[in-house]
Amino acid sequence: MKFTLKDYQEEAVKEVLDRLRKARKRWREDKDKHAFSLSATTGSGKTVMAAAAIEALFFGNDEYDFEPDPGAVVIWFSDDPSLNEQSKWRLQQASDKLTVSDLVTVENTFGRERFEPGKVYFLNTQKLSRKSLLVRGHDPDDTAIEKDDRQIPIMPDLRAHTIYDTIRNTIEDADLTLYLVLDEAHRGMRDGGLDTANGRPTIVRNLINGSGSVPGIPIVWGISATVQRFNQAVEGMQSHSTLPPVQVDTQKVQDSGLIKDTIDLAIPTEAGDFATPLLRLGAQKLRDITKAWATYAEQQQSPQAVQPLMVLQVPNNPNANEIATWLDVVFDAWPELPQGSVANVFGEHKLEKFGKYEAPYISPERVQESDHVRILLAKDAISTGWDCPRAEVMVSFRSASDRTHITQLLGRMVRTPLARRIPGNDRLNAVDCLLPHFDKEAVEAVVNALMNGGEAGDDLPLRRVLINPIEILPNPAIPEAVWEKLVSLPSQGLPKIQTRPVKRLTALAHELAVDGLLPGAGKKAHAAMHNVLDSAQTKYAGPIKEAREAVLTVAGTTLTANTQTQAKTFNDFVLAADYAVIEDAYKRAARTISPDLARTYAEYLAGRDEEAGDEDEALIDAHTTIAALGLVSSIRDDLDTEAEALARQWLAEFRDAIRALRDERQDVYRVIREMSKDPLDVDVARPQSSLQPTMSRDFNGKEQQLSRYPKHLLCDTDGTFPIAFDASWERAVLETELAKAHCVAWYRNPPRASQDSLGIVYEEAGEVRIVRPDFIFFRQEAEGVIIADIVDPHGHHLADSMPKLRGLASYAMSHGAHFGRIEAVALLDGAYRFIDLQDPDVRTAVLQFESAERAYKDLGQDYPLKS
Repeated sequence: MKFTLKDYQEEAVKEVLDRLRKARKRWREDKDKHAFSLSATTGSGKTVMAAAAIEALFFGNDEYDFEPDPGAVVIWFSDDPSLNEQSKWRLQQASDKLTVSDLVTVENTFGRERFEPGKVYFLNTQKLSRKSLLVRGHDPDDTAIEKDDRQIPIMPDLRAHTIYDTIRNTIEDADLTLYLVLDEAHRGMRDGGLDTANGRPTIVRNLINGSGSVPGIPIVWGISATVQRFNQAVEGMQSHSTLPPVQVDTQKVQDSGLIKDTIDLAIPTEAGDFATPLLRLGAQKLRDITKAWATYAEQQQSPQAVQPLMVLQVPNNPNANEIATWLDVVFDAWPELPQGSVANVFGEHKLEKFGKYEAPYISPERVQESDHVRILLAKDAISTGWDCPRAEVMVSFRSASDRTHITQLLGRMVRTPLARRIPGNDRLNAVDCLLPHFDKEAVEAVVNALMNGGEAGDDLPLRRVLINPIEILPNPAIPEAVWEKLVSLPSQGLPKIQTRPVKRLTALAHELAVDGLLPGAGKKAHAAMHNVLDSAQTKYAGPIKEAREAVLTVAGTTLTANTQTQAKTFNDFVLAADYAVIEDAYKRAARTISPDLARTYAEYLAGRDEEAGDEDEALIDAHTTIAALGLVSSIRDDLDTEAEALARQWLAEFRDAIRALRDERQDVYRVIREMSKDPLDVDVARPQSSLQPTMSRDFNGKEQQLSRYPKHLLCDTDGTFPIAFDASWERAVLETELAKAHCVAWYRNPPRASQDSLGIVYEEAGEVRIVRPDFIFFRQEAEGVIIADIVDPHGHHLADSMPKLRGLASYAMSHGAHFGRIEAVALLDGAYRFIDLQDPDVRTAVLQFESAERAYKDLGQDYPLKS
């Protein structure tokens, strides 16, 4: 793969391959057909996951211990040709093994007897409609098909095979296995896969279930953000057994930075026609975000900045004069915008003219790569199956009754342009939507839909949807020493348990070499691992000798049966292993210790003896040794221990150098740090911009201004920060700490997975999670030294209160030297109590408690509130 998969993507691919392996085995052995689904929220990279799975299906994958299927044929099916082209392009972009010739769009001229193995064929609903040339001649009752003198149908264009003939022949070929991938699977499964107009099965249902002489496709894989309809329809068909669905954790997707953290909704706050002012504001937002991306590219020394665009969503029957007026507003607000920057994705597929403006048609899948398009006119045709990460602003002139279309289109705009979160910059991690014709009630429905996943239907508790927020920037009154202290604080990330330490070390070595931080890092890493394997040959000489003998011999039993006496005798035999047996054992060992390391160690062993006469014999001997090493389990443990130690050493040694790199490169090392099964420290990024609400709404719907406080690291033009309190004790703690004489600054730690948020790991029910303390306070001691304090209004009544408290205690044990105070505060029986986690005895005691309430009573002290 060209891309490094996110942790949740790797988990999903592993599960998908498990389903494919089982389905292939059962089809081969018993002709049983199977179906399963992959469900992942919009923007999670479903096509990238599919590319990894298909690549493994065709070529195998040692990391997943997955053998290739030499007869694999994949049909990629959707109901939209443009969606197919976008998927085809993405598969090619993501995979380094799938070539252009492996990805075949089935045109009307296609006429092969059977599909070729090792290829992905792209089909869509239109190509299988009754009037399509691909299927004409398949239905013997089709009166439009001419017949010869013998009443035998004459195939259109003299083709020998219809597409259904090709599908049937492929399924019936014992050397081939046909897999069907349904993209946006839910769309072919409306009403259980029945055409509601006439009650006949849909094309998709016929493909899965079979029709007439064409059997159903053996293995079906549905991909969608909403797979419930697909799952229910397949279960009802009874032609396929269902395998457990693969479901991607939505929170992990949000944490990954692939989708934007914030959706900023701007609406009129009073009655009236505010279309023109909000459109002008949208144009200004587009201009400002363009400048922000240019500034970021300059800071990062990137050769090309993101070129954001505005989606201008119009009614289904737009008035050309109105659109011309709207475009006038946009160009008046941003005169430097080129005239040729307007395009449309209307269903008419033609050049549109609006007064003096021309808007050529562009297919949705080409928008992302066409940087010259800055204003995109759309209706509702691109609300599903299309996305454009550089679409940063949307102005919708649809009415409030069209909120479903707006929600769906916004769901297509949530991808981050660089496929990663921009550290500390809410503005570049957000999408703006301006709704001139919406009132507060209508926009609340949009907010609820987006918070529940929009089109995906998934709960997205970490996505923020803000109505008319303000942007706050670094507070000029905060001393630079405070900022330096903030970014020096150790944060923690969730561990990636599945990643092997040797793989992690190899990845780290590659990146250090790429950045010129450690020339020859790959060779040095492998040399260190070679030393471990050399030592293992001495340390485990006995077991290795036995394992080597096992590799070099093949044991078996001969059964002799006497037909007269009915007696049976068994005779054991031992044969010398041939090259194929040794190579098979070597490959299995390579998967254990790492294929790349096995290769370099074999070369090292083969070349170590200068007097070795035959290079081939030397390499076979080396492969035999490695095969034996792979059978001794302790050797893998030794490799993992040394690889982990060396990776930690290098990450510590080059920490400052890594922090000086561009954000994109720092993000690579952040991922490598998180590959460890144990939490590793990550850096807190310096916050640059934050979007904050200014109003709150109570249970009765009454709105009021949020409280504002000074000395925050980020502030509005008046030097204050608006904050919404989740509980009364948060306000009490903040006001108490701000009233202290030495307090010079404070930071509302973002409660979401972003680089500018300090995270602390804790364990609950066997699962590792992250707690993000609410407040970090900064005080200035003698000689200007800045001290950071964590004061966390914690609570004691929730189920996770005690696990989080234990996590804070463990963090204080490891990182307490970076802080003055680390305290958890709770309101208990009307009084405020705090636990001092910098006290070693208290920390030790906290780890033993099962009740947070009991811990506050027995270990806590009175918290001195502001008088």
